[in-house]
Parts: sequence; C-alpha cells; structure tokens
Amino acid sequence: MSVRPNSAAARDIASHLHPYTNARKHESEGPLVLTEGKGIYVYDDAGVEYIEGLAGLWSTSLGFGEERLVEAAAAQMRKLPYYHSFAHKVPSPTIDLAEKLLQIAPVKMSKVFFANSGSEATDTAVKLVWYYNNAIGRPDKKKIISRVKAYHGVTIAAASLTGLPANHRDFDLPIKNILHTSCPHYYRFGQPGESEEDFATRMAADLEQMIQDEGPDTVAAFIGEPIMGAGGVIVPPKTYWKKIQAVLKKYDVLLIADEVICGFARTGNMFGCQTYDIKPDMIVVAKALSSSYLPISAVLLSDPVYQGIADNSAKIGAFGHGFTYSGHPVPAAVALETLKIYEERNIVGHVRTVAPRLQDGLRRFADHPLVGEIRGTGLIAAVELVADRNARTPFDPPGRVGGYIAQRAQAHGLIVRNLMDSVAFCPPLIITEEQIDAMLSRFGTALEETAAWVGEEGLASVA
Repeated sequence: MSVRPNSAAARDIASHLHPYTNARKHESEGPLVLTEGKGIYVYDDAGVEYIEGLAGLWSTSLGFGEERLVEAAAAQMRKLPYYHSFAHKVPSPTIDLAEKLLQIAPVKMSKVFFANSGSEATDTAVKLVWYYNNAIGRPDKKKIISRVKAYHGVTIAAASLTGLPANHRDFDLPIKNILHTSCPHYYRFGQPGESEEDFATRMAADLEQMIQDEGPDTVAAFIGEPIMGAGGVIVPPKTYWKKIQAVLKKYDVLLIADEVICGFARTGNMFGCQTYDIKPDMIVVAKALSSSYLPISAVLLSDPVYQGIADNSAKIGAFGHGFTYSGHPVPAAVALETLKIYEERNIVGHVRTVAPRLQDGLRRFADHPLVGEIRGTGLIAAVELVADRNARTPFDPPGRVGGYIAQRAQAHGLIVRNLMDSVAFCPPLIITEEQIDAMLSRFGTALEETAAWVGEEGLASVA
C-alpha cells in the first residue's frame, strides 16, 4: 500500500514500534488505522467497515460501543479516578470485583490478586509459586512445566512459559526452571492408528516422564490453557485433562489454569475449566474480564496457596509484590459492569445458542483442497491450511499462505488472525447467527482467492 505523507499511517510509521510486527515491512506498508467501533464491527480512517472476527485480540467480548461500560468508567473517574491497594488501603470497586470473581470461579478459590495484563498475571503466578514453595519449606521445588505451542504472555517469565520460538528467539529466553512438555495437538502429532484417547495417554506419560527425569521434588507447577489460543486454537484431545491432572496430583504439582482467552463464556461455559472439568490451584484471567475496555487482570488463589503466602508475609514482614495499578478502581468498575452484563444478558446461553452456527458453518469447508483440520468449541475456532490434505503436509515456508488469506479476508471486510497457516476465529460474544453467516461468507471468498493464488504460485495442487 502507498502511504500518503502526513496521514495517520505516515505519522504512525514515523513514531510507533508495533508489537508482533516486522518493523521494516511496516515502514513500507504502514498500518490499517482504525477510528471507530460498533457492535462486532470496526471502521478504518476511510470509513470502511470490517467484521472483527478475532474480537480485537480474543478479548472484546461485548463488542464495541457498549455504553454501560463507558458510563461505568466515567462514573468511577469522577468519584475516585485512582487509588492503590498497598499497605492496608483499597478502593471500594476492587473489593467488589474480588468478591464477584470468587463467587463465579469454577472451583472454590480463596483470594484474588489484581494486575494489568495477562502477561503480568502470569508472571505473578510464577512468583507466587516460588514464594509459596519457599514459604512451606520446599526451596528446591521451583520448576514450572508449560507446553510446546502454549501462549502465556510476553513478560520475561510469561514469555518463557510461552512455547513459541518467536517469543524466545534473541530475547535470551526461556529463563531457568521453565520446561515445555509435548503439545497436545492430535491432528499434528498423533501417530498412525493412535486414537485420541491413546494420544492423550501418551501426552500424560510424556509429562510424567519429564517430572520423573527432573525429579518430583523440583517440579512445582504445570500451567495450561483449557484450549490453547495463540498456538493455533488447539482443542485438547478426549480424556487429556483428566489424565494430565492425575499425573499432577500424583507428584504434588500445582495446576495453573490460564483462562485469559477461554474465560468468561468463550467456550460455552463461564470458564474453560468448566468445559473440560479442570480443577486448578490458581487461575489467571484478563481480556474479557473487562471486555478489554480497560486493562485489568487477576490471579485467583486456592486457600492452601494463600495460607502459605500469608504465613510467609507475616514471617518476613510483607508480601513484597504489587503494581501501581493493581486493582485500579476504574478498570475494576468496568470489569464489574462487564460481569453484570454477562449475567443479565445470559451471554453463556447466547454463546451456546449461536456457537453451532460457527462450528457447523466452518465445517462446511472441511472438504476444501486447502483445508486440513477445522477445530474449535463455543465461539473459538481455527481452520488449518495445508499443502497436501492426505499427507497433512504443512506449507513451506510456514505462515506465508496464512498471511495471504488474512490479507484477502481483510480486503473483503473481515479481520481474522493467521497463526502461521491456521486462521483463527474468536468473534465478540454478542455476534448473531446472521453475522456469523456474513463472516463465514467473507472467509469463503478469501479461501477461494487463496486457493487460486496457491495454484498460481505452485505451492500446492488445489485440483
């Protein structure tokens, strides 16, 4: 694209280092500048309308322009625009939000610690695991196991837990005491003749072998997303979470559930833990907690973990962790209003009603020559594109075809995100069946154009 001098795009190129972007490519191509949003739609600075098929970054659950959230923020700004929670002080909305999160948690939890992003909350969880094990006299039990293709954030500890090479390369990551066990993607890593259940058994065996090899007295926690998001919307194989939890219990390893994407109705339950019967010791939430209208995240702690932390804080004089904006009253007020809307509008029920339209609609593309796998549940899904359907051969280089189809979708008024060559869908939870149909129609057009381009480029046979 050509960038007009002095335009918003040109000013962005001159001033802004973008996350997850090729900086040199950005200098020549420039950004899509968004100026408005309404419902499931966003609008660029030329007035072009787009369906936001990924809810921003998996997160704008109530869509754009929800006036109740705007008013909640404005009212709290007028009343108490900021206060902290250090040293026995707290703004009142922070108390209300903590109580509400404990009330709706998928398993009984004891306390809530607030942060500002999923990454910060994950880093907090890591520190709490280490602090807790020091507190209860297990100073060697510090290793935390994540998974290949997991995504847990980009701060130093969170990025270390993330199991994607781009998040490690040239950042000198991962840090020590972080391990990665096998990725539970049955389509990609299942062996010939292996059932889903057998694959899940093998994944649990891989985890157990890692714990044994490292030494059970050194392994403190396992962290996992109920559905792996940025790693490709990887849905756990049948019996996976049951078998993983049995291993963790056997070796006294804490379970941290990363609900940053799955939490708050995305999977058709309030939490992904409920969808997959996960019983964690800690839960990390963010994104849809405030429909992403303002930054806020939280870590929910079980009572045994809290008691160990509390005893240690008494022993050494303080719990020396926290952020200036932990439990900021304005995001807390917005989050409270968001949770009220989920309940009043029965968003869980709405997701259950419209989700089949998305899941069944995507599966109509299952026989397309470029489509290898379609996976998802609730209002989250992915379509994986492959060079050879029968052999499940990925494209080389990875991500080129996925990037092309995302561009074609955008040209037809649909914003989606390619995760290498998987196209992710995670629309606002308020989307209707008719809007899902429109989203899938635009995707279908982009898919056909991509198939033609792949044929022209000789990347695969699409006959």
